[in-house]
Amino acid sequence: MTNLLWLQAGSCGGCTMSVLDHGARGWVRELQNFGINLLWHPSLSEESGEEAIAILDDVAAGRTPLDFLCIEGSILRGPNGTGLYNRLAGTGRTMLSWVRELAPLADHCIAVGTCAAYGGVHAAQPDPAEASGLQYEGSISGGVLGPDFRARSGLPVINVAGCAPHPGWIMETLAALQMGDFDESDLDRLGRPKFFAKTLAHHGCERNEYYEFKASAEKLSDLGCLMEHLGCKATQAVGDCNQRSWNGGGSCTHGGFSCVACTSPAFEQTEDFLKTPKVGGIPVGLPLDMPKAWFVALAALSKSATPDRVRQNATSDRVVRDPRRGGHDE
Repeated sequence: MTNLLWLQAGSCGGCTMSVLDHGARGWVRELQNFGINLLWHPSLSEESGEEAIAILDDVAAGRTPLDFLCIEGSILRGPNGTGLYNRLAGTGRTMLSWVRELAPLADHCIAVGTCAAYGGVHAAQPDPAEASGLQYEGSISGGVLGPDFRARSGLPVINVAGCAPHPGWIMETLAALQMGDFDESDLDRLGRPKFFAKTLAHHGCERNEYYEFKASAEKLSDLGCLMEHLGCKATQAVGDCNQRSWNGGGSCTHGGFSCVACTSPAFEQTEDFLKTPKVGGIPVGLPLDMPKAWFVALAALSKSATPDRVRQNATSDRVVRDPRRGGHDE
C-alpha cells in the first residue's frame, strides 16, 4: 500500500465534497482498490488531536513514507509572508510551513482544485490573505514552492484544477500515478493533466446547436447559447465537463448556468460572471479552438442562416418549435 496525506489549507471543502462522490462504493474504497492508503484527512479520518499530529510528525521525520501529498485550498501567506492567517490547529505551525516541509518528501504533490493550483477565489483582489497556489500564483509560475520545485518522482506539482474539480479528475490522476502511467508530458503548460485539459467545456454541450447558429439566450431561463450575452466561457475553458457530466448527469450549462472557466487561473477576477464583456459588440473572450477572424466571419454567416425554429427556441424556456414535427408550433 502507498500512503496519501490530504491537507486542507484556505478551502471551502468543496473539493473533498466532490471526490466523495467518486466510485460506486465511495472514494475511500476506490483508493483501497488501487492500493492507496488514506493516511490522514482532516475531515474524514478518525484521528484528531495528538493522534493526528503524531501522523504528521512521523511523515516529517521520514518514519512514514509519503507517496501522495494532496493539498486542498490556497496557501495563505499573510500577513506579510508569515502564513499566520492559516495555522494547523494544535501544531503551533502555519500551513505554509507544513506544506514547504512535506512537499519535498512526497513522491507526488497534487494541488486539488483551482485554489491549491493557482490561488483561486481566495486570491481575488484585494487579497488581504496573500493567497497563492502551490507552484503558481495565477498564471505565473512560482507560488509557495517555487518554479523549480519537483517532488521525489521528478514531477512538478500536478494541478487538478476546478472549483471544484470533477471527482473523476482527482481519482483518475491518483490512479494513473499509482500505476506508473503518468509523466510530465501528460501535463499541459499550466500543470493540468491533459486527459481532461485537452478538451474544452464547450465540447459536448447540449446547447451546441444554438452556438453553431449563434442563437443566443437573453436571460438565464432561455434555451439558447449563453456565450454572447450571459458570460459563458465554455469555449475558452478546459475540461470535459459536458462529456462525462457530474453525479451521473448534468453540468453547469446543462443546469442553465454559464461556465465561469473555473479550471483557469484568475477566473475569480471576472467582474460579472453573467455578463459577456464586448468591444464593438463582439465578445472579448472568443473560442480557443479557432482564429478570431474565422469566428467573426462564421458568426455573421451563421446568424443569417439560423432556422426560425432555432431562433425562437433560443429565447424560450422550453421548446416551442419541435424539430420532430418539422419545426411547427406545439
